[in-house]
Amino acid sequence: MDSQVGRRERKKAATRSHIAEVALRLFAEHGYDEVGLRDVAREADVAVTTVFAHFSSKEALVFDEDETHEEQLVGAVVNRSADQSLLDALRAQALHSAQWFRTPKSTTFWALVESSAALRGYAAHMRARHEQALVAAIAADPQAPASAIACRALARFALDVHSLARDAQDPTAAVEESFDLIEHGFASAIGRGGR
Repeated sequence: MDSQVGRRERKKAATRSHIAEVALRLFAEHGYDEVGLRDVAREADVAVTTVFAHFSSKEALVFDEDETHEEQLVGAVVNRSADQSLLDALRAQALHSAQWFRTPKSTTFWALVESSAALRGYAAHMRARHEQALVAAIAADPQAPASAIACRALARFALDVHSLARDAQDPTAAVEESFDLIEHGFASAIGRGGR
């Protein structure tokens, strides 16, 4: 029975991934606003209802990694090793993301987002949700700054590093430089001992 469930979940994940890849290709080739969900379904060889079974909106087709990205951000805080500080965990997660920013796929993706007001708006709402989740994780952490404002500021700065790295010629160097600045600014608010 477990193997059946596993196979079904793998098939669903593969279908979701296929639809998202087809959608991104069509959006990049023809423009986001010029491509409808029926076009995506036809090109992906699935029913429109299948598209909606996997994605809540047209924008969600573009940001299909939304939940995964939020899980990685929060996981960097809550799943870090006992000897890693809060800031080091956030830095490591940003460095991991910076690797993707070096790829042509990232450049194409962000050019698509910038080309559409709907996608820019969705990205802003997504970022706000990620910030709330990250603030909650930071505030619950033993190394959390004492003030709620400092927890919010740290989450916001950590997310800003992603944007800075995305636009930088050297994303890794941008992450390192940004976190060096953040670390100095939060030195009095956050312990370096790690727990």
